[in-house]
Amino acid sequence: MELDEIKIELEKISDKDIWSLYAYLAVQLKVRGLVRTRNIVGERGEFIAIETYNEIPRLPKLQAAPEGTQNVDALSRKGERYSIKTISLPGTTTGVFHGLSEPGTPEKEHKFEYVIVVVIDDNYDLVKIYEISWEQFLKHRRWHKTMRAWNISLTKRLCDEARLIFPNRK
Repeated sequence: MELDEIKIELEKISDKDIWSLYAYLAVQLKVRGLVRTRNIVGERGEFIAIETYNEIPRLPKLQAAPEGTQNVDALSRKGERYSIKTISLPGTTTGVFHGLSEPGTPEKEHKFEYVIVVVIDDNYDLVKIYEISWEQFLKHRRWHKTMRAWNISLTKRLCDEARLIFPNRK
């Protein structure tokens, strides 16, 4: 069956059955090693980032960090720590970075060396990948009062300063 035929058939399924199908697909993604948690958007971005870095010869080879490692999602062979955040279009802001100092308090230590921001479309397909350093992160981060944590937004200024990994690698 072709994907378009599957889409047409899905439109006929009840809401209850759609939820059951979603749960089944979430299990299959986990069984196949495509995700580790139920955060499908974040997991998709991490998978894309690691896969992309490992496919491009001049980039560091990455492996997934152990589950539960705060703010570190991947490690390079040199031991560099990467935090990976995923933005689903039309959004422009990442999820939050927990465990960092509050506004007005200097950071006591580097929590990671780089942030990789993966931008995906509504089909979970890769649109762009940006990379920023810890120093750039500190410069561009914004305080999320409700979450009491930091995030970053893909502003024109940040995008101009960031290293564009995909599609126009520089």
